[in-house]
Amino acid sequence: MVDRPHILGLILAGGLGRRMGGVDKPLVRLGGRTLLERVVERLGPQCGAGLALSANGDPARFAGFPGSVLPDTVPGLPGPLAGLLAGLDFAAAQRPEVSHVLTVPGDAPFLPADLAMRLGSAPGDAPIALAASGGREHYTVALWPVGLRGDLRRALVERDERRVGGFIARHGATVVEWPVAGVDPFLNVNTPEDLVAAAELDLKPRPVGRASGLPLKA
Repeated sequence: MVDRPHILGLILAGGLGRRMGGVDKPLVRLGGRTLLERVVERLGPQCGAGLALSANGDPARFAGFPGSVLPDTVPGLPGPLAGLLAGLDFAAAQRPEVSHVLTVPGDAPFLPADLAMRLGSAPGDAPIALAASGGREHYTVALWPVGLRGDLRRALVERDERRVGGFIARHGATVVEWPVAGVDPFLNVNTPEDLVAAAELDLKPRPVGRASGLPLKA
């Protein structure tokens, strides 16, 4: 059981947003608010150790973010694993009370309110708890122990690992399934068409599912 005071929320915002025209997707507006504001609103109350943002470039564009903005510490823009490493390193150095980091993408405006609770109480001995919906695993929505940071750094620097799914499969994960009832709670706004569709969705509360207990597919 991983409880709220020991969880740091990490919002991954390091993508290039090519399918959205090269803009910062978390700063795109949906219903008068940015996607990032919506993610913060949903994730913040679930993480007792606060939030951090994984983002490269000028941090001033995220001036209103209620937490630290963390650039990659590995060169070459290797993707979400580098953002995760920055979050794990930050937790180890600055937040000694943190045992786990909960990652979510910065373009997912409908995150469930029970995300941290259900991932933190996922059954099994696997070190990682991974969210899924509609039979699909979401590799960037997961609860990661800070103790994985050493192997993650080696994976990035020595093994040139870039696949989040590959790193997860090597360590093992318990998959926790959420229902898709009217809206997928892990919907990503990747394109202008996604943004239009998201604006039309009804944000009704969704039923809580149960952990699948299924092994992670390689």
